[in-house]
Amino acid sequence: MTNKFYFILILLLPFAGFSQEAPTSFTLQEAIDFALQNNRNSVNAQWDVEAAKAQKWETTATGLPQISAAVDYQNFLKQQVQVIPAEFFGGNPGEFAEVVFGTKQSMNATATLTQKIFDGSYLVGLQSAKVFLDISKNAKTKTDLEVRKGVINAYGNVLLAEESVQILQRNVDILKKNLDEITKIFENGLEEEESVEQLQITLSGVESNLKNVTRMKTLAYQMLNMTLGLEIHRPTVLTDNLERLTQENISLGLLEADTNVENTIDYLIAENDKVSKELMLKLEKSKALPTLNAFINGGYSAFSDDFTFTNKDQTWFGSSLFGVSLNIPIFSSGMRSAATQRAKINLEKAENDLIDKEQTIQFEIASAKSDYQFAIEDYENKKQNLKLAERIEAKNQTKFFEGIASSFDMRQAQTQLYAAQQEFLQAMLDVINAKAELETALNVVME
Repeated sequence: MTNKFYFILILLLPFAGFSQEAPTSFTLQEAIDFALQNNRNSVNAQWDVEAAKAQKWETTATGLPQISAAVDYQNFLKQQVQVIPAEFFGGNPGEFAEVVFGTKQSMNATATLTQKIFDGSYLVGLQSAKVFLDISKNAKTKTDLEVRKGVINAYGNVLLAEESVQILQRNVDILKKNLDEITKIFENGLEEEESVEQLQITLSGVESNLKNVTRMKTLAYQMLNMTLGLEIHRPTVLTDNLERLTQENISLGLLEADTNVENTIDYLIAENDKVSKELMLKLEKSKALPTLNAFINGGYSAFSDDFTFTNKDQTWFGSSLFGVSLNIPIFSSGMRSAATQRAKINLEKAENDLIDKEQTIQFEIASAKSDYQFAIEDYENKKQNLKLAERIEAKNQTKFFEGIASSFDMRQAQTQLYAAQQEFLQAMLDVINAKAELETALNVVME
């Protein structure tokens, strides 16, 4: 029994560890921090940075000394026969003797050291590796900004769904109570049947919306889990409140934030592209330069008719060689010139793209600021509208039960209230999302 208990405990330990590593309760900031470490896009972007670092060293190492070794073993299954004049061996002139040169087996062991002395493409390659690393780092920053925005949107959608469910459920409870009261009044002959039917229509519509929003809430949680990097069906608890988050995300100072386009990540990425095109032009030009390489090698060779190379008395003959190789491009039938021209064209396109990107970013920032300001103003407007709709609905309900207002008037007031409730919830979410959009465009995070 004791052994069985320990066996079950060992099986459960990994799952206990996972539950500690992946918290199920998040504030918005905790959700953002968790996603930046666990979202698959962020993780892959970090791996891209590490790969770029490795590639940078790989490129650097190609210009450092390279040492290689080789062992060659040869065994002539049938040696090649050569013919030479027989008179060399005292034979008759005009006759040939068949001879075999060398031994049947041989083995060579060599080691070679090579070193680049000058290669223009290597120098460009070093610069390109650094730029590629910068590109990967900027891509990681861009990915993290998008992941952050995605978490804020997904988190807000969950809160919106939760609030919607609560409001709709409260509306259903109130409508059921009203329907029960008006039904009793109708049964006593003090109200028309149309009033009961009007409430039934309203209740049916609200119940249908409640079912739909409940399903949407499930999907919203699944989307949030995907954004966080969790399994989509994992239970998750959000500890922030939609209205509190909205208040925290009203930051008028953000509207006055520095709009220096050159600090934005999209501009930096476009600038990376321009620099890479400049390096491609330099690379094509460098191909017209000579290259100089040096090498030195040493080795030993042994020969035998039988495999005796592992014997201590086997004779080995040493050799060594030093050399320098100079390669001078002279004529390529215009191929290098065409490649250089193509690189120039690509560079000009990249320069135009950078100017276009600068203007696009300026417009996006201005548009994001406008959207954010409107979201704040719309939130205040929808907040006031909700208060008005609540008062109107309360007055009409009182008038209806006092026999002053019709069921149609009350239903119209209720419909107006329900619309104002949803518009207010959406307005709160719009503030949060608009701020995240502006922060992403500015490449800043306002606390």
